Amino acid sequence: MSALAGLWRLDGAPDAAAGCARMLQAQAIYGPGGPAQWAQSDVAIGRRLFSTLPEDRFDPGVVILGDGARLVADVRLDNRGDLEARLGLSRGACAAIADSAILGAAWSRWGEASLDYLVGDFAFAIWDPAKRRLILARDPFGRRPLHYHRARRLVAFASMPVGLHALEEIPLAPDEARLAAFLALRPEVGGGTFFAGVERLEPGGLVVIDSDRTTARRHYRPSARTLALKGPGDYAEALRERLDAAVGAQLRGGGRNVGAHLSSGWDSAAVATTAARQVAENGGRVTAFTATPMSGYRGAAPNGRHGDESLGAAEVAAIYPNIDHVLVRGQGRSPLDDLDGDIALSGRAVLNPCNHVWYNDINRAARTRGVGVMLTGDFGNLGLTDDCLDALPDLWAAGRWREWLGLARAAVAGGELRWRGVVAASLEPRLPTAVARLARMLAGQRGLAPGALSALRPELWRNLGPPTPGERSPDRAVRRLAALTRMDLSLFSKGALARFGVDMRDPLTDRRLVEFCLGVPIGQLTAGGRSRGLARLALADRLPASTLERRTRGYQAADWHVGLSADRERVTRDLAGLAALPAAAGLLDIDRLRTLAARWPDGHWERDEVRDPYRMVLLRGLAVGRFLTRTLGANG
Repeated sequence: MSALAGLWRLDGAPDAAAGCARMLQAQAIYGPGGPAQWAQSDVAIGRRLFSTLPEDRFDPGVVILGDGARLVADVRLDNRGDLEARLGLSRGACAAIADSAILGAAWSRWGEASLDYLVGDFAFAIWDPAKRRLILARDPFGRRPLHYHRARRLVAFASMPVGLHALEEIPLAPDEARLAAFLALRPEVGGGTFFAGVERLEPGGLVVIDSDRTTARRHYRPSARTLALKGPGDYAEALRERLDAAVGAQLRGGGRNVGAHLSSGWDSAAVATTAARQVAENGGRVTAFTATPMSGYRGAAPNGRHGDESLGAAEVAAIYPNIDHVLVRGQGRSPLDDLDGDIALSGRAVLNPCNHVWYNDINRAARTRGVGVMLTGDFGNLGLTDDCLDALPDLWAAGRWREWLGLARAAVAGGELRWRGVVAASLEPRLPTAVARLARMLAGQRGLAPGALSALRPELWRNLGPPTPGERSPDRAVRRLAALTRMDLSLFSKGALARFGVDMRDPLTDRRLVEFCLGVPIGQLTAGGRSRGLARLALADRLPASTLERRTRGYQAADWHVGLSADRERVTRDLAGLAALPAAAGLLDIDRLRTLAARWPDGHWERDEVRDPYRMVLLRGLAVGRFLTRTLGANG
């Protein structure tokens, strides 16, 4: 990975090099390999490298393109072989070429069209001296971050917000409107960030900046082409091929000891076992990490969930001699313990502090064991193991009754929904909000009012506007993309690399795999009349039947409330501080948070009505409060 920075003095001031150097130094923790920079009076661009790939040792820092333009890139290309062939480059020559140079050759050949050929994680910037313009781009699912700021006298870009804040012209201040939308659980769409004056490139975004204007657009739209293979066996084989390719590509740089998350579910297990099969050819091993509750924890799990995933994960690991299974037990730490560090390193507010406890514990364990690459399966349910229940309203509205009935029967047979839930899910998107709530309640689901699980002040809800169009689009591919990019996780990945030296990679966001899954007909996804039938068929060669037939889902961080309950004094102290901070008091429902703190439960944390107000309201409110306190405190 790399940390990027650039500065263009629109007023012609000749100090761009010094300003860019400050921006790079502010991001040194994300790129300890040293800075590389190119400057020309009023323009400077550069990068700091965190070496994670074998070819990184050949990275020139600033790549000179064929037309004299300069490129800096934070990139891992997962289809290097394909690109080399398209570009007519020999494998021998490419062995000593960094991914950034391959990217530069692709841009020199095809320009913006090269973005259609790239597979992998990337963010890059190009300074075009002939046209006096800056070009910024980001990968389809936003796995690498990139931010920018434009004002009357300057344009600047940086991987992380802290890089921009190294310039005195960009003051450190929160964006309270974005924080309000975050508390309302709105997707992160558009260019806004948690900092005023700091814009981000959206996933799949392309921004072109010249002296007069800034143009932003999406360069990536998922393919909506429906596949037409012969039958379930052919779809399953094709799915396995794409999973193998995605995992294999992301093993690069992992050495002989690759790490992987391993829960009791399908997604991380599919990634971990696929990795184990591939590295076994060269005698490699996979260290698989499973987060479990603290020793002696006996708390019940929510209905339909299991709170300890260690046994299910062990069943998977036992099949593969080259998987070293590591249980990472909870230590009773409070979800508040890591908040300040996570905010500082990620440069954003934290949505679910509970998950950061086990996430950080796994990374600590990985660092101890010398693991530098960690494979995850965070986005599998939006592709590889998609239950496609979000297609129910589409099929209903289109009158495609046979397909609707097949999907409905599969959902009921798999235990995902009851028949009344199927009907509610089919009608809900086209019903008024109040009627939709009633439909959910009649279906036995929770009919919660907007704001019921939010720490946002009630009167601020009316300022939020309607939900984002992407999540309600009639095009299922557009909805899938919106779901894949609804939260920008790239900042946390940067933080994990800086803090633990662990490079987080998710093969299930490989665009070839995602687009294949989007193109599979609904009837094939429910092969055999079962929910996720195609995934069952495709993964049967690598996961045990006990995993594929398990009817309950894992509940991560089941013991989260133990550490928080022991930390009530700090909760009270934090709330007192937030009440005295005008920005926090104007955003958060402090009275509600204080009431929750005063009426602490004495048990039954597995119940929705007990758990959700503390996990989703109190903790998220405190997390946003910590972000405000840090941001405003830095200005004080």
